[in-house]
Amino acid sequence: MSRVVIALDVGGTGMKCALVHPEGRVLHTERHLTRAERGPAAVTENILAVADGLAGRARSSGLEPAAVGLVVPGVVDEANGVAVWSSNVGFRDVPMRDLVAARLGLPAALGHDVRAGGMAEARLGAGRGEPHVLFIAIGTGIAAAHVVGGAAFAGAHGAAGEVGHVIVRPGGPPCACGGHGCLESIASASAIGRRYASLSGVAGSTAFDVATRAAAGEALARQVWIEAVDALADGLLTAQALYDAGMIVIGGGLAEAGEALLAPLRTALDTRKRFLRLPRVERAALGDTAGCLGAALLGLDALS
Repeated sequence: MSRVVIALDVGGTGMKCALVHPEGRVLHTERHLTRAERGPAAVTENILAVADGLAGRARSSGLEPAAVGLVVPGVVDEANGVAVWSSNVGFRDVPMRDLVAARLGLPAALGHDVRAGGMAEARLGAGRGEPHVLFIAIGTGIAAAHVVGGAAFAGAHGAAGEVGHVIVRPGGPPCACGGHGCLESIASASAIGRRYASLSGVAGSTAFDVATRAAAGEALARQVWIEAVDALADGLLTAQALYDAGMIVIGGGLAEAGEALLAPLRTALDTRKRFLRLPRVERAALGDTAGCLGAALLGLDALS
């Protein structure tokens, strides 16, 4: 009987779930609503029920569930398996690893969604073969995962990788963290949309709109796009000074812009490099499956 890992990537809106072969082949996928508005207790029960259902599906297909990997947003104590805090899901000190292990009777691992995504990109995706990878996820916010030898480092308090809150423009736009001029407040997808909307008067503008209009030659959109790229270059240069990565992998929603983002970003980094050896900068290869694949890797690691 073939063994599989049950993998769940829990976000504020939805859960991406899979049964994954130990070699990394995805055998089955599902998507479910998180339903965070019902509160953390209901979300926890939802996660447990979905995981239990995946285990049942595996067995009915002649597969043996061997472990569970679960990743969530926010601050995660991976060593103790506790979802410490998440504004998106409402978790506060929830012992998710032990709850999953008790419900399914299987070894379980809990991780952080961005670190898991970075681990998957380093082992299976764009960073495959590179021992030092810095994964940058750019969407509503900006977060990073430093992956060395296939392992992502959480830091002393489970909060490593918060490059979105490096201040790149002192006194700049307010950030949700309470600071001003954070990288996230200028170069995240949501910040780009807000900036363009405020200058153009076009309510509801998105980063996709800005990228499309900039590519079409609109001056205002190009101005906003270059402002964001320059801020991102400054933030990544700080990160490179700290991590000395061999490759930076850009993921998240903004990465969908492809070379419209990466080409000017590489140029901006090159003009700023000074003594630093710059890493290769590449687009993530796994798309929105990275977190789920990373969860599977955590589950596999729990077996070793």
